[in-house]
Amino acid sequence: MSVPTLTFSPDQAEAWDRLAEALEGAGVDILGGSADRVEEGAPRSIMAVVGKAGSGKTMLLAELTRALGEAGVDIISGDYEGKRRKERRTLAILAPTNKAASVLRGRGVPATTIHRILYTPVYDPEYERIAEWLANGGERPVVEGMSETALDRAKAFFEQVKSVPGALAAAGLRGSDFILGWKRREDPLDIGLIDECSMLDDRQFEDLKEIFPTLVMFGDPAQLAPVNQSGAMAFDRLPEGQRLELHRIHRQEGDNPILDLAHALADESLTFERFERMVEEAARRDPRVVWAERVESDLMARSPVLVWRNQTRIRLIQAFRGAFGAPLDALLPGEPLICDGIELPLKHRKKRIDLEARGLIKGAQVIYLGPGKKPGFSRIHVIGAEEPQVSAASIIKIELPGEEEPFIPYAARMGAAFLHGAAVTIHKAQGSQWENVQVFAPDLYAAYRAGRSEAGIPLWKRLAYVAITRAEKRLLWVVRNRLSRPAAGLTVDDLPQNAAPLALLREAE
Repeated sequence: MSVPTLTFSPDQAEAWDRLAEALEGAGVDILGGSADRVEEGAPRSIMAVVGKAGSGKTMLLAELTRALGEAGVDIISGDYEGKRRKERRTLAILAPTNKAASVLRGRGVPATTIHRILYTPVYDPEYERIAEWLANGGERPVVEGMSETALDRAKAFFEQVKSVPGALAAAGLRGSDFILGWKRREDPLDIGLIDECSMLDDRQFEDLKEIFPTLVMFGDPAQLAPVNQSGAMAFDRLPEGQRLELHRIHRQEGDNPILDLAHALADESLTFERFERMVEEAARRDPRVVWAERVESDLMARSPVLVWRNQTRIRLIQAFRGAFGAPLDALLPGEPLICDGIELPLKHRKKRIDLEARGLIKGAQVIYLGPGKKPGFSRIHVIGAEEPQVSAASIIKIELPGEEEPFIPYAARMGAAFLHGAAVTIHKAQGSQWENVQVFAPDLYAAYRAGRSEAGIPLWKRLAYVAITRAEKRLLWVVRNRLSRPAAGLTVDDLPQNAAPLALLREAE
């Protein structure tokens, strides 16, 4: 029998029972550990689990994933999907961005991105036989040009890391050898667990409802809604009976001063001045909160400064580049970038899908490694991607204070567009977490003075809540418009490599 292995709080236990009931209606018994085959015309179900940071959403999601696996439901990763079987029940755990998915993977939950489920790889038929053998067992294939030793390497790799592309790369193949392209998913899946669903826009929500008859969303109602959606989130439109709310804050039991500050923002009478005094007092008591008189330039290379206003973002980026001696007409290896979308005409839809499937979706964080082999191409490291190093046609834009048009040091005719990532807006930081987070407090004070509200909550409080909860271990509350000198130059030595050395050859060139 599948039962939760952790001790649930009363609100988590109630949510677990309600989810178990909904899944049982879809033919999956997580309490008894069994799953029936999918029936035609089975009822569709959408549920949402909502709660603030520390309320145990991720714990519940992880336990639900474990229980579904024990019930015999197959997890779909997005790397490879075998031939459909009518009796098979499937599960996908999704997040809107690579970074959000990697946060879940770091906690043992095999998550992938929404894009990797919406678009599936098309394998060369010869190598698909190897993929099917790795994923589903059966007779060992005989493939022309593939030695027994190479197959052994692929099998050994897959047994350690459940990645078909990584296993084929370990066998000596490039991605372009076995992946012919990407296609929009035609057949629906089964059960979808969606994390960070406060980031979902209407189009993504509709796509997910088409693919998953059973959908469970996890989100934080105190975060910022997607731009141009009037403060509404996907779960706001669900009937009350389909929303499960978690109220108890578990991580506060460990005396976490960062979460204490985040939850203090729920006080309707709290002013910005009073909140800053709380930050200052917390900094005196605990090293996990820092009252910072300046921005730390060394941290900006991997953890961007979080700001509200674009003009602040651009000024801080220029200060960062100046501090590290970056030339005006080129990037240094190690400079952070943010993907600003794919600039391709409609006739190049296949190339767009290929780039997005590799993690280059709007908002993805990357690190510049150096120029690619072709003019206009750049080698980049996609933060949070399972195979992070790719080479892609790039349009890199460096915005300048007071200038309407950005400076473009590198540009292909079309491809992935990037902005500098040493500072980002709090909106774009949603779904990400860093060990150390620097919040630029003068911008939040400007939001406070502006008197704006979103969904009935003062905007500065929403901004502060999202920014603070991005910090995993240390929060730096920056109160002055100053920048420290870097202690060392930029580097890429700290970046993890791909799962297999030859996976680096899986390029978009």
